[in-house]
Amino acid sequence: MNSSIYQAKHELYLSITFASFAIKDESIKSRLYEFSLIAFRHMKWIGEAILADGGNYNYNRDITLYKRESTFEILQALADEVQEFQKRTTDSILSQRIKTDDEYLLTYLTSLLSEKKNDQKITAFNIQRRWLDKDLDQAQIDALTLFLFEESYKEYELILVYAYMQTRTKNALEYNVFEDLIAESHFHLKSFGNMMSIMGILALPRELHEMTYLVKDFEKFIIDGIAEEEAAKVMCKELSDSIKDEELSKFFDFINYQESYHIELMKKLLKE
Repeated sequence: MNSSIYQAKHELYLSITFASFAIKDESIKSRLYEFSLIAFRHMKWIGEAILADGGNYNYNRDITLYKRESTFEILQALADEVQEFQKRTTDSILSQRIKTDDEYLLTYLTSLLSEKKNDQKITAFNIQRRWLDKDLDQAQIDALTLFLFEESYKEYELILVYAYMQTRTKNALEYNVFEDLIAESHFHLKSFGNMMSIMGILALPRELHEMTYLVKDFEKFIIDGIAEEEAAKVMCKELSDSIKDEELSKFFDFINYQESYHIELMKKLLKE
């Protein structure tokens, strides 16, 4: 395993994840998201194998989220990417595990493509900037748009940074806290990604600069992380207060309370 394989799997993870956000059919959306989490585990295992061999990896990527107009266009592009990744297979046990997982994903994609009924129009990129059938005014739409772009990046960043730290720690408390924070950020990214798709503004979060995850001062890293969560809480509260829709307001209150617990989890690491 090497860093180029890690990058390719990182890109495939993003492709599967954002395909799940873009597609409307709930069954396909849900299944693809499950496959994206499998791809994320592949990233974890590949990273561990690279470190065990004395190497290293980063979060460089070369991926474009094309604005496709139908479910079949998305599924075919994803199938092509899976097939391309299969060319990287070696004889190692880990590589064979990844290969068989991806083969099953490819089988699933092929089965979907064989049924014309699975094809639907994609509206995730049409920039309509409407929230379902709600009559939100322009100020509320603008606030929601800004929040989704900023927070989707933040959650993507946290997933990768905590994963980077988790792979390198020998401390059980740190490992478990990072595991919880990664899982929570996956849920938040999924929520925000699907909301962006509904609004027609789905886009990849920007790439991470290496200084984001190359942590030299662990205590400062945790303190900065707490500050970031506190800032997210403020943004959630402001958005909840500004949007005149009870369902959306309750959702952002829900996210706000989760951020509060994230702060408590990180405080455990400071005490450690």
